Amino acid sequence: MKRTVTEEFPFDSETLVYKAAGKICIITGIEGFLSINLKCDPEEAILLKERYSAVSPGYHMNKKHWDTIDMDNSIPDKLLKKWIDNSYDLVVKTLPKKTQIEL
Repeated sequence: MKRTVTEEFPFDSETLVYKAAGKICIITGIEGFLSINLKCDPEEAILLKERYSAVSPGYHMNKKHWDTIDMDNSIPDKLLKKWIDNSYDLVVKTLPKKTQIEL
């Protein structure tokens, strides 16, 4: 499935933000690419933090709905891509139906 996002630097020149229809779905630092913030289902977030040491509550985000994943190579790329897709999907689900269809 094609995903439509924009890339912005709303906070500073080091923090890259991906948005779906103006809503943040991914945040990462471009200097060193040390971590990534992803939106997450609250129940799944608890499980991920229990299972993976690289997953912690979202840095500077709502700890219930966001996770920070340390890019320490402990998370397989395939799983990380799945989490990125899930983050996008969670954000899109909150948008009006018309906007969802347009995306």
